[in-house]
Amino acid sequence: MTKSKPTIQVCATEHKASIAREARRVTSYDVAIVAGVSQSAVSRCFKPGASVSKSTHARVMKAAALLDYIPNAAARSLITRRSNMVAVLITNKSNLYYPELLAELSEQLSALGKRVLLFPLAREADVDRVLNDVWQFQVDGAIVAARLSDEHVAEFERRGMPLVLFNRTLRNQSVNTVTCDHLEAGRTLVSRLAAAGHRRFGIIGGTTDTTVAGERRRGACERLAELGLPPPVIVPGEYDYDSGASGLKALIEKMGGVPDVILCGSDVMAIGCLDCARHELGIDVPGQLSVAGFDAVEPSNWLSYNLTTLRQPMPKMAAAAANLLCAVIDSRETLVERRLFSAQFIEGATARLHPKPPAAATTAASVTGTRTPVAIM
Repeated sequence: MTKSKPTIQVCATEHKASIAREARRVTSYDVAIVAGVSQSAVSRCFKPGASVSKSTHARVMKAAALLDYIPNAAARSLITRRSNMVAVLITNKSNLYYPELLAELSEQLSALGKRVLLFPLAREADVDRVLNDVWQFQVDGAIVAARLSDEHVAEFERRGMPLVLFNRTLRNQSVNTVTCDHLEAGRTLVSRLAAAGHRRFGIIGGTTDTTVAGERRRGACERLAELGLPPPVIVPGEYDYDSGASGLKALIEKMGGVPDVILCGSDVMAIGCLDCARHELGIDVPGQLSVAGFDAVEPSNWLSYNLTTLRQPMPKMAAAAANLLCAVIDSRETLVERRLFSAQFIEGATARLHPKPPAAATTAASVTGTRTPVAIM
């Protein structure tokens, strides 16, 4: 009588006992033995998009489950020459929308088979120190939400590491970029507030080492000049709550009284400015003073604030950055893209505003994404 072939469950039990006696980890070779297939077939089953029959895939997955097998990412990276890790460099100084950004990037990259390796920066000037760590981890590419110098970009190119700048621009470099149109955002704020009769503008800006703060400020100043209004009085800030309060007091002192409106470089500063105005200085907001922020972080929507602000389309921007980087990693194309998104104006209740103008006049405040290819010569 012919002896029946042992089932996959029996093979897995016996093989697992052997592995335990040898005190070693389960490998793809063990899965191949139990499943009765080649080791290359096991590898294909764990590679998204690889060609493998349904029956083979089912046997391999069943064997892997019975053996408690988990693919070794480090070993796989030696074969594919990819780590499937993406470095994300991001400043964490009082930017409440960055947790949202990080969550969105993680979700988008995970769907594309990548994992995020986070490199937080206390300040954008810390890039030099952090980049030394980035090179050591052999990541497939990087999404950088911080200011890079021409030398930094050249080093990325020299190492052949794909790069996408997030919410940052470089005027003298052709670099893949996904950003909000901060220049137009500054213009939009001034247009809406000037239309409601505001004339004396104050600005609590961001740190001097960020291009974002500079673009927003430049947009506001350009629009004020076009409207024939006085230039704004500007004081520096650190994107934090205390900067909003101290900035308000500094502006009142410099301007000899309460301005018509204060534009803050972030919602956190706007909230600090608002609390100081209402609870410490007794200023009526928005009756006597209008306050506007930027980013539309969650606290800005709370009933006690209901802040006038601008919202960046963070989910769309994160998806664009992840897709763009992975496209460069997979194809190594030399065509550079700049994907530009517009901010959405949130009326809130901290600024005196006229009714919203017709849609044709507010295209700058719509949430759109445009692609501008830049060929590298």
